[in-house]
Amino acid sequence: MRKGILVLVLTSAAASATAQQSTISDLLQKAAVKLALAAAKAAEPQTIEDQIRFCEIAAPSFKEEARGAELKRAFDQLGLQSVRIDKAGNVLGDRPGAAAHPHVVIAAHLDTVFPEGTNVKVRRDGNVLRGPGIGDDCRGLAVLVRIVQSLKDAGVTTPGTVTFVANVGEEGLGDLRGVKALFNDTMKGQIDAFVSIDGTGVHVTNVAVGSHRYRVTFKGPGGHSFGAFGLANPMGAMGRAIAKIQEMQVPQHPKTTFNVGRVGGGTSVNSIPFEAWMEVDMRSSDPASLAAVDANFQKAVDAAVTEENQRWGKAGTITVTKELVGDRPAGSTPERAPIVRAGLETAAALGFNANLGEGSTDSNLPMSLGIPAITIGGGGRGREAHALTESFDVTDAWQGAQHALLLTVALAQK
Repeated sequence: MRKGILVLVLTSAAASATAQQSTISDLLQKAAVKLALAAAKAAEPQTIEDQIRFCEIAAPSFKEEARGAELKRAFDQLGLQSVRIDKAGNVLGDRPGAAAHPHVVIAAHLDTVFPEGTNVKVRRDGNVLRGPGIGDDCRGLAVLVRIVQSLKDAGVTTPGTVTFVANVGEEGLGDLRGVKALFNDTMKGQIDAFVSIDGTGVHVTNVAVGSHRYRVTFKGPGGHSFGAFGLANPMGAMGRAIAKIQEMQVPQHPKTTFNVGRVGGGTSVNSIPFEAWMEVDMRSSDPASLAAVDANFQKAVDAAVTEENQRWGKAGTITVTKELVGDRPAGSTPERAPIVRAGLETAAALGFNANLGEGSTDSNLPMSLGIPAITIGGGGRGREAHALTESFDVTDAWQGAQHALLLTVALAQK
């Protein structure tokens, strides 16, 4: 009986894959789709200009309004319907199909990791663009606009509806607040499939690397470094905690990581600080492994406080608070899922090679909710993401635009 069931499952999966390939092949024979793909390639110079224009509008997490306004203007000009900005700051525009479903969301994030005041001027060096955020995710935003324009120019119609979203809060302590609002409020219960365009190259991310991020604050009475010597020191407790964290053991498979990324506190070199703080990041694609490293982190911090207080003989002098400031759920979309197969097969149909991978992106949230989701690249070749020296090589970058366009059309089929 079990053997029969297995054969049935495998046969069903094979039939599904064949049907998916057939649908994509059929789409490539449609004159309007051919025209749209050709338009996306021909318009690559304009896509690059859009990429630069968006990138030269500063958009730190929590301060994406100006860049969002520019995307709203672009959505309006492209003729999307119900163009609006939701409570979180996400910019949305609808391209209705013959029916409300399947309802596909294609998204790219507005924010960057760079703080307010960063020079965001983009420089050109031959085929290479240089500027903070030029690949992550200004490229995604430019491709988002290019999909809409190419579909419009070619007169492509779809059975299902597509909503295009330029969302806030993907980076750092933005903590996916844009997609959390999208799925929990703005479009709750409406989304059948979700694709994030994030980063560069042609790839398909179907495994979500989850993360927990904490801001840990150690407090004590503080005092003069000479006159009050003997008080327990918040900085000492933090140092002990960091040392313990660095000794934690984590599995290599699935890859699980931890990092103390920022520290601060104190008032002067000759003062025992009354406060010290650190920010800690932990990641894994496996929820159990993420929970385990989190538990060990908690123990390390508590033990460090106890040891610092005991060292100076004044138990309870140092206190600590551990504030969870980032919670990205781990998860995955199965490799056999139709949306993953569509991501790979649309690339193959266009003659591109797209590999499966893992990452921490806006797709983490829908994956954790069981909603079909993947993240794809926007084409080109990016280097040094999240660094001031970030660059983007435009060579054959049109491949990313074509891939995203064909995938959008394929997912909006019945």
